Amino acid sequence: MSSMEKKGIAILGSTGSIGTQALEVIAAHSDTFELVAIAAGKNAELLIQQALQYNPNTVVIADESQYQKVKDALWQTDVKVFAGEDALLQIVAMSQIDVVLTAMVGFAGLKPTLAAIENGKHIALANKETLVVAGDLVTQKAREKGVNIYPVDSEHSAIFQCLAGEWHNKIEKIYLTASGGPFRGKKKSELDNILPQHALKHPNWSMGAKITIDSATLMNKGLEVIEAKWLFGLNPAQIDVVVHPESIVHSLVQFEDGSIKAQMGLPDMKLPILYALAYPTRLKTDFPRFDFKDYARLHFESPDVDTFSCLKLAFDAMQKGGNTACALNAANEIAVASFLANKIAFLDIARLNETVMHEVAHIEKPNLSDYLNSDKHARELAQSWVAKNTKA
Repeated sequence: MSSMEKKGIAILGSTGSIGTQALEVIAAHSDTFELVAIAAGKNAELLIQQALQYNPNTVVIADESQYQKVKDALWQTDVKVFAGEDALLQIVAMSQIDVVLTAMVGFAGLKPTLAAIENGKHIALANKETLVVAGDLVTQKAREKGVNIYPVDSEHSAIFQCLAGEWHNKIEKIYLTASGGPFRGKKKSELDNILPQHALKHPNWSMGAKITIDSATLMNKGLEVIEAKWLFGLNPAQIDVVVHPESIVHSLVQFEDGSIKAQMGLPDMKLPILYALAYPTRLKTDFPRFDFKDYARLHFESPDVDTFSCLKLAFDAMQKGGNTACALNAANEIAVASFLANKIAFLDIARLNETVMHEVAHIEKPNLSDYLNSDKHARELAQSWVAKNTKA
């Protein structure tokens, strides 16, 4: 791609929180980006609205039962419409695409991300589960294909930004910051009767339901810990978590000379989205600016892993390696969905995750088939656990 050409972008998961913000970012920088394709899981109504507003070349609805609805709504446009998982894997091969933003939720993002890498597309990664589940396979394939993976999570973007110009210097440790979620400072005895509507009230960020619940349990930070291992080639001893309730310092890097770099700013996902899509260029924006006068004090504390044990489970899974994180992720997806459906209690999320993580047979060096089977088995075990422990 020449410097005068626009970057062709595909968004997998365009109807989610990251996807909708990415569309706004691309529209605001239409001289730099060209929207080539968007894909959604089931939200046909919003996908149709996005296609009419942003006019991509192609749209995909993963839910094949809604294909005709989308097709009928767009028949008077030039937008091509496809449906199904296979279509997701095929659109990422389009020659007009330079970067694929993977913003699908959960395990569903793995196959499309691998397909995009196989086709030589750079990845803007907002689907942390892809690296949690199969980080070794994904990073190995990216190296083989000469593909870059640009992190979109605010914490990993912060690390990435801190490392700019420092690639030759050894990292001693990274610190991922966490807001602590809506229940920071509470003990287990205070969390017995938490309802979904309570857990969905994040103090700083506006996100989808799944990631918001993960933030409340600190599982989101646990998944980010595992993701960081693969993104930056670190060992578990080099990764730490610090609770920072203001969410101004997005993460920090400590180098072997003892110096620390931090990336700061107001909590706004559009900035890391833009950085990932435009890298290595920083584009001018009208985003609100951080003002130190508005934050006279910034606070930092250690996470309470006894109360929020999902974070400890993630560290344990990272340490054990193999397919353990895959099993943990699958269990957690079932656990969160069950909590949101009022089938299990808030504290049951960690209990379910721990049980399933230890019940799935360990595979030291899994291949893709092993990961798929481990995910399937973990989900079956989790569903069984929910059936036995559903609230009366």
